[in-house]
Amino acid sequence: MSNTFSNNSQIGTVATFSELVHTDFKGERNALCWYRNLEGDFKEIVDQLQLKENISEVDPEDLLALQLSENGNKAREIILNDLRLLTDFGASPVLNVLKCYVRDDEFDFISTDVYSFHVDRSPIATDTFLCTYHGAASDIISNAQAEQKILIPDTRKKLQALHNGPSEEFEDFLKENYFDLHYQAQAYATPINLGLGHLWRLAVDHPQQEVLPCIHRAPIEKEGEYRLLLIC
Repeated sequence: MSNTFSNNSQIGTVATFSELVHTDFKGERNALCWYRNLEGDFKEIVDQLQLKENISEVDPEDLLALQLSENGNKAREIILNDLRLLTDFGASPVLNVLKCYVRDDEFDFISTDVYSFHVDRSPIATDTFLCTYHGAASDIISNAQAEQKILIPDTRKKLQALHNGPSEEFEDFLKENYFDLHYQAQAYATPINLGLGHLWRLAVDHPQQEVLPCIHRAPIEKEGEYRLLLIC
């Protein structure tokens, strides 16, 4: 398959949903992309949805209630089909229209919000699925181009001071506060934007995982533009 991501060793590209969920992660490959050029007016859907908070969940019933043009209806059918595919697979997809996420500005030396490069962790074998239909799209980065923030000497020293407890409990402290999930991109790093319309499957840190978890981040939203995002 020839596309933007074909020559990247971190990313595997597939042509169907079945391939997306049944292709194994392997070696450096910890991200899979069902590469799609979607037709339809997703902006029309966003413009009609009512944002109650900075993030609002959109139910299928909400989508079906919209009065849409032919192109808007094409976009709606694509979203509904994606929700069905993931639900039938056993996932729990959520469709969000969002203005922004909550920022973590408690400390000036480390952040644990989704705008920071991070990995997802789960106690069971699972994956992260996401698709941005409209608005700014997420980024991923190669594990070789990032460093776990808790291993950066100055940051680790400040975290030890923040912990102010027995050294044998320090690692648990880092996990309990999600500090160990966050990464600093190297100066030479080249983040990869996930683009619009593609359905992605990203590796998660869990006990049965055989590859490194995929490092990713939410984008800075564009002024005055909402994102339409499917995630689970």
